[in-house]
Amino acid sequence: MKWWRTRKRDADLERELRSGLELEEEEQREGGVSAGEARYAALRAFGNPTLIREQTRAIWSWNWLESLARDLRLSLRTLGRTPGFTVIAILLMAMGIGANVALFTVVRGVLLKPLPFHDPDRLVMLYEAGLHEDDTTASNLVSGGMYAEWKKQNRSYSSLALAQGIRVGLSGSGGQLPEKLKSALFSWDLLRTLGVQPALGRDFMQTDDSPSANGTVLLSWGLWKRRFAGDPAILNQTIDLDAKPYSVIGVMPAWFDFPDPSTQLWTPVYHDEPEDMMTSFSDHMFRVVGRLKPGVSAAQGAADLSVISQRIHNAHLNDPFVLPTARSRPLLEHVVGEIKKPLYVLLQATCCLLLIACLNVANLLVARAAARRKEMAIRTALGGGWLRLMREQLMECLLLSAAGGALGLLLAFAALHWLTQTRHDLNRVKSIHIDGVVAAFTVGVIVLCALFSGFIAAFSSSDKRILGALHEASRSVSGGSLRATLRKVLLMLEVGLTVILLIGAGLLLKSYERLRSVDMGCLTQNVITMHLGLPDARYATPAQRVNFYDTLLERVRALPGVDAAGFVTTAPGQGYGTDWTFSIAEHPPLPPGGGLLALSRWADPKYFGAMGIPIMRGRTFDGGKRLDAANEAIISQSFAGQYFPSEDPLGKHLRVRGKSAVIVGIVGDTRYAIGETPRPVQYYPLDAGVETVGTLVIRSRHGLEQFALPVQRIVSGMDPDLPVSDVLTMNQLLGKSTLGQSFNTTLLVAFATLSLVLAAVGLFGVMSYIVAQRTAEIGIRIALGAKRQHVMRKMLLDGMRPAVFGLVVGLAASLEAGRLMRDLLYEIKPLDPAVFAAVAATLLLVATLACIVPAWRASRLDPWQALRAE
Repeated sequence: MKWWRTRKRDADLERELRSGLELEEEEQREGGVSAGEARYAALRAFGNPTLIREQTRAIWSWNWLESLARDLRLSLRTLGRTPGFTVIAILLMAMGIGANVALFTVVRGVLLKPLPFHDPDRLVMLYEAGLHEDDTTASNLVSGGMYAEWKKQNRSYSSLALAQGIRVGLSGSGGQLPEKLKSALFSWDLLRTLGVQPALGRDFMQTDDSPSANGTVLLSWGLWKRRFAGDPAILNQTIDLDAKPYSVIGVMPAWFDFPDPSTQLWTPVYHDEPEDMMTSFSDHMFRVVGRLKPGVSAAQGAADLSVISQRIHNAHLNDPFVLPTARSRPLLEHVVGEIKKPLYVLLQATCCLLLIACLNVANLLVARAAARRKEMAIRTALGGGWLRLMREQLMECLLLSAAGGALGLLLAFAALHWLTQTRHDLNRVKSIHIDGVVAAFTVGVIVLCALFSGFIAAFSSSDKRILGALHEASRSVSGGSLRATLRKVLLMLEVGLTVILLIGAGLLLKSYERLRSVDMGCLTQNVITMHLGLPDARYATPAQRVNFYDTLLERVRALPGVDAAGFVTTAPGQGYGTDWTFSIAEHPPLPPGGGLLALSRWADPKYFGAMGIPIMRGRTFDGGKRLDAANEAIISQSFAGQYFPSEDPLGKHLRVRGKSAVIVGIVGDTRYAIGETPRPVQYYPLDAGVETVGTLVIRSRHGLEQFALPVQRIVSGMDPDLPVSDVLTMNQLLGKSTLGQSFNTTLLVAFATLSLVLAAVGLFGVMSYIVAQRTAEIGIRIALGAKRQHVMRKMLLDGMRPAVFGLVVGLAASLEAGRLMRDLLYEIKPLDPAVFAAVAATLLLVATLACIVPAWRASRLDPWQALRAE
């Protein structure tokens, strides 16, 4: 029977029933039954018309759809009669589902989606390893010489290609200012290895990737739109990068950002890097991407390269930095980086939050079922089956979950929009968006939430308890006590989950505070940093570089408000920078293959004073020495302790790259990155004219941001095409380096705080429900002489019991949760007693505040009014 003929079908059924009843009634009258009794006799003989209707509809093919529609209409009317309950339940579901969907979308986009390259499962990132014999985990970048040998000799990869991240200065043109951009050097075949083609123009060719070729460059989609207004005519036009001409040959797709999310330009590596760099086996500067041949595993490929590396290592035993081993890992793991574990921790936190929301909704439904127990009992007595009533409750839960899911999806969309707009540094951020898979996940979560909450509510109102409500004396609370017990169990679970979130948030918060309070070994207040890079094309000689730095520092120090200024190649907190091998002239010669290693920095004499780095012994550089005469060195304390453990290093000589430098001073240790232990550092004079890239540091007690524009004007006056970039105070610099930890901590603290609020609301609701259930009992106790303070204490303890049990369960579960978070913590233990104690105290305080108001109300009951109401 067709479902769209419902009205005609029902009308036919009604006519048949009416005709049958009329015939039966006429037969009863003909049999001698009075007219008044004939109607009732006909009904007894004919049967229940309502039951006949139901049985008839049951054999029609679309009855289930009609039944579903009736349940839907009934549930909508029922929820509409209690708007306060409905709104609260929807908001709870929206918070839990929204947070869960948002984090799932991020996890899927960043960790689970395949890379947008051809056959991405065969792509691996390759490294060199084996600097230390006992080192089984560290991986180094690859040298140009080793890459060339791997490419020629390997049998496991269909292609190998390399990349190197750099920074270049884009000269101003057409009235635009010069700017410093993140760029990448590619071998000509890297895009082919990845299986990517430019969106506009062409790829690099082998002829582009040689020192004698004309410069060529690929633009990112964002740079093309922003700097060149998306004009296709930019193809084959010339732009200046570091004062050298490059022809634009193409524009990459909008989603392409390899090897770094902020990369905006790509140029051929063999064209830009010097030949000695590309043939060296000890300068580890490059990332190498390999595409495995079909049927070759990553382990087999790495073993193949290790054989080649070992052979080259054996031929260069005098150089300790020609490494004997190759390692690999999937390219996806490399691109994701260290964000994998924090994202999974946050996803687990949102699952806890969702479960807490579901438990809260289930608690509300249990309380609502208690309020409706008389109604449900009457409906059962009138023939309503328990399954039918449970189906109606599940439909109500499904409607609540669906409405909460729809609102949660909107919240997730807003949260993801905010994330993608503010966290451009996040790996694979362009892959984060809501799609069909996320929509299906949302539907699944909605159904699971509805079933979870609905079955708990249905269990609390089973048929025996409902029918028992008709037989309960007005003062009986047996059924209510069972529901109160269920609500206490739910609340205990809710509190336990809240404790787990609070412990996790507390550990991350304390770890982050420890991280930000780390002593960097230098001033972090009242210091601003600015990045500069001199292009080799215009500053080819050491004398040109020294003259530029001297003039720049002289003019900057003359600015009003500047207390001190200095220049260094890599400031504390800016990263690893460079390291150089060295030997000590006064020490015995090192054995073949031996070498000493330390971080290397070039600084002007006043840099240490400007940054507040103490000179422990000796002095700073002699400002009167220039170029080849600048043959001095300053070492850090850890350098002195490691390489001169029992002698005075002052006056000793370091041999570095064929030159000798005398040690004239020892300065305090600094950290190259926040959270890293200080490493040995060797400083050399900026006046030697070796380096072209570095950081200007300015110390001032006045507003630091005021110096950005004056310094840019000074630099522009010296070189109009030279950009100043990364203008950051030291606090901003450190904050930028801890952005990931800050983001993770903030989210987890937010989830934990929200769960604490939900737990407090749940406690208040359960306590209020207990008081309402026991109003008559409390009134009788007070009437019989019970002291009000005793009543208040008893009710308070009754409400606190599930909170205490939940606290114990949560603390026990947090022991394992803390161990899982061990890698995310800095200088604190996963079982930090202060965090556990603070969480326990906070939860007990919140639980007490949530329970004390209902307990106080119970103690203030008027026994006569309570009994009269009963």
